[in-house]
Amino acid sequence: MNINLTLIGQSITFLFFVLFCMKAVWPALLSVMQAREQKIAKGLENAEKADKDLELAKQEAGKKLTEAKSQAATLVEQANKRASQIVDEAKAQAQMEAERIKTAAQAEVDRQVSQAREELRGQVSALAIAGAEKILGASVDANVHNAMLDKLAAEL
Repeated sequence: MNINLTLIGQSITFLFFVLFCMKAVWPALLSVMQAREQKIAKGLENAEKADKDLELAKQEAGKKLTEAKSQAATLVEQANKRASQIVDEAKAQAQMEAERIKTAAQAEVDRQVSQAREELRGQVSALAIAGAEKILGASVDANVHNAMLDKLAAEL
C-alpha cells in the first residue's frame, strides 16, 4: 500500500465530507444557531424591558403608597375634627339640658315657695282669727276677717 495514494484518497474523502457538511449540515446548524441567538437576544431584551417595567412599577407603587398615606392622614384628621365637633355638640347639648333642668328646678322651687306662702297665709289668718276670738271672747265673722287678713298678707 502506498502512503501517498492513501493520503490523497483520505484527503479527497475528507474534502467530500467537508463539502457535504457545508452544503447539507452546516446551513441547518447555522439556522438552528441563529434561531437560538435570536431567542437569547429576545430573552435578554424582554428581561431588560421587564427590569424597566419593574422599576416603573416600584415607582408607581411608591407614589400610590404615598398617596394612600396622604389620604389616610386626611381621613384621620377629618375623623378627629368630627370627633371634636361631636364632643362640642354634646357639651352644648349637656349645657342646654342642664340649663333646662335648672330652670325647671327653679320654677318648681318658686312654685313650692308660693304654695308655702299661701299655706302660711291661711294658717296665719286662722291663728289670727283664733287669737282674736280668744281675745274678744266671742265669735268673730271669719269671712270678713279673712278678707282683711288677705289684704294685710298681700301688703306684706
